[in-house]
Amino acid sequence: MRQPLLLGDSSSQQQQKQPEHLQEKTSYSTLIKYLMWEFSVALYMINVWPDSLLFTALYGVVEAASTALFGPIVGRWVDRFTYVQVLRMWLFTQNLSFIVAGGTVTVLLVYSSLRFTSFPAFMSLIILTNISGAVGVLSTLAGTILVEREWIVVISSGKSPETLTEMNSVIRRIDLACNLFAPVVSGFIISFVSLKDSAITFTVWNLVSVSLIYWLLISVYNGIPTLSENNEKRKARHSQNDTVKSSSSLEGNKKFLSHDETDLESGQKCNWKEKLVEQFLRVPYVESWTVYLQQDVVLPGIALAILYFTVLSFGSLMTATLEWEGTPAFVIGSMRGVSATIGIAATLLYPILHSRISTLRTGLWSIWMQWTFLLVCVASIWVRNSRLSAWLLMGGVATSRLGLWMFDLSVMQQMQDLVPDSDRCIVGGVQNSLQSMFDLLTYVMGIIISNPQVVELKVGMHCEQCIKKIMKTIKKIEDIETYDLDVKLNKITVTGNVTSEEVIRVLQKIGKTASNWEEIQSLSDLQ
Repeated sequence: MRQPLLLGDSSSQQQQKQPEHLQEKTSYSTLIKYLMWEFSVALYMINVWPDSLLFTALYGVVEAASTALFGPIVGRWVDRFTYVQVLRMWLFTQNLSFIVAGGTVTVLLVYSSLRFTSFPAFMSLIILTNISGAVGVLSTLAGTILVEREWIVVISSGKSPETLTEMNSVIRRIDLACNLFAPVVSGFIISFVSLKDSAITFTVWNLVSVSLIYWLLISVYNGIPTLSENNEKRKARHSQNDTVKSSSSLEGNKKFLSHDETDLESGQKCNWKEKLVEQFLRVPYVESWTVYLQQDVVLPGIALAILYFTVLSFGSLMTATLEWEGTPAFVIGSMRGVSATIGIAATLLYPILHSRISTLRTGLWSIWMQWTFLLVCVASIWVRNSRLSAWLLMGGVATSRLGLWMFDLSVMQQMQDLVPDSDRCIVGGVQNSLQSMFDLLTYVMGIIISNPQVVELKVGMHCEQCIKKIMKTIKKIEDIETYDLDVKLNKITVTGNVTSEEVIRVLQKIGKTASNWEEIQSLSDLQ
């Protein structure tokens, strides 16, 4: 990072350089494994259950639902335990979960016929993959809250506001650099080696990297005294809170058990409804949401969360759809890398804008910038050529990251500035939970619309005039999403809410005879 993390003389600043660089290396190591999984899992699921987005969407539902349900609990857990305890539980659970997930996916890919030979075993492996992947993501959330919501604020406390802005930008830059590196590597392994080898690589990486990452994180913690000092303050605060809660609980129980004689004579009993509400509000999950809703930054947080209700990101649904439509994995990975590169540019631009027009105005300008670039994605809907439509979609999503990540940084900094120290981790957990709720809605939509029809027909295309005539006719068909003409193979591919009979009937009206592609291929194989 460009600015020192600690104030002091030159010797203390030099001692700090090592943990500072270690923090960056740690972020790279932990994010790469998560992003390799996030990118590859969509391709794994579309491979084990071809011709449908169902399993990809189901995995997304399990992952998003687990974060939505347990996010506030994870935030409270990070706030409750010491930094070292969180580090150990985070790394152990994350690596073990991803190792199990990578192992089960490897078995599914190696024994690809398992869904036909032993469907119960196949479904057991799918369920185990979903659960272990979701646990791994929850563990990653704990690490994200610890580093991005807690450590950065603690390290930058007592310094100028520009220090926090710069640190947020650097951490997000690390995140996006991993987003650039991991999918590209996974995409090339999948495209030029195999899916099986990518799953094995992911599993081995988790197995060998855990000790290194733990050493790096402990080095950061031990090398920055501010962290250990704040850790002791947290322990003292929780100890004091526990004492207050236990004493108030004893007083409450005494009041609940003792009834005044005058109350009994007048028929008035202890208000059990109020007691029930009080006990309900003390449930950790409900208490976390109560803390979140009392913050001044609740509206910016909700605005950020709503952006997660979309398929216009290089997430599992869009990745699986592009792969399903014939876009090679290395192209998807490369475009995701372009998207991350534009995001890195956003982290460089954000401190400049922030220093001139404030956090709030930067956020407003950023969100309008994002929506402007997303108009390209909207335009891709009306482009009937599937390849061109895919490139417009990926290009629009990639360029919109410039506005998205600056908006994300502005909301995060508002939370860091305005949320009290005692509520910081809890608010971070609830914020991620809220984002996952909208993400969950996206995957539910993916389950509902998981299997658009793909029509493949063989049609004679011998001249430019007849090709133009066929294209003009197909464009007029209602409810089609994409189409593609392969002149060399005399093949037409149409996707959308349409059947092969409808397309054949339309082509017959212009004098073209069309046949089902699979039937033609089957006959040629028999011959």
